Amino acid sequence: MERTSPRRQLERRALCAAIGPLDAASSQPLYRQEQRGLRQAIDHRLLGPDDALPGERDLAEDLRVSRITVRKALDGLVADGLLMRRQGSGNFVAGRVEKNFAALTSFSEDMRARGRVPHSVVLQRAEGKVTPEEALALGLSPGTPVLRFHRLRYADNAPMAIEYATVVASALGSGLDDVDGSLYEALERTGHRPVRALQRLRAVLLTEPQARLLNAQAADAGLLVERIGLLRDGRPVEMSHSYYRGDTYDVVAELSAP
Repeated sequence: MERTSPRRQLERRALCAAIGPLDAASSQPLYRQEQRGLRQAIDHRLLGPDDALPGERDLAEDLRVSRITVRKALDGLVADGLLMRRQGSGNFVAGRVEKNFAALTSFSEDMRARGRVPHSVVLQRAEGKVTPEEALALGLSPGTPVLRFHRLRYADNAPMAIEYATVVASALGSGLDDVDGSLYEALERTGHRPVRALQRLRAVLLTEPQARLLNAQAADAGLLVERIGLLRDGRPVEMSHSYYRGDTYDVVAELSAP
């Protein structure tokens, strides 16, 4: 039988201490307590990207719970995108997604570049007239037609962001039906893809409806990215507000001295 190395034993003890002890008398189920402990271990970098978790039998032994409890906790974290399950190898911490603020790319392009499969669930899409806020941001006259897309964005099977986008209607030839995947790819087909953008990043606390969509908890940390996309001639063509889970996203930018 394969023996566990002393280093691995120490890592298991440290992880067990970070997760537990679990309280069977608590109103919170044991698997939820385990999930909370594993989230904290990931947040505090006790477990880093691509690190392997101990096996389910080892975790059950260390935490003094059943393997069913361990499996239920891990299944939830896999569904949330914090863990990845590799057939025959076990469970691993998912790598955090780095969003480069220096490059104007779509969500779909970001995910594909990282080897992940993007897809969207449409929450709402509609035609309408520009609101005063949209008119100010996009430099449009009152009554200008716009298209609105509210979507839940996924990487593989994990929800990553809620996106609210408004596009000048004339920029999309077939209207709402022109967007069945990436919005930027649809705009590129009509020659109206933004070539530069103004972006603002803010830390927010997720509301209960947002958290429910993102498989998070209400008041969890989130990132709000506000973007106005501009054409080559400087005209704004789209604005968006995207809410990202704070525990899965890092924002990076390359800086140069003046």
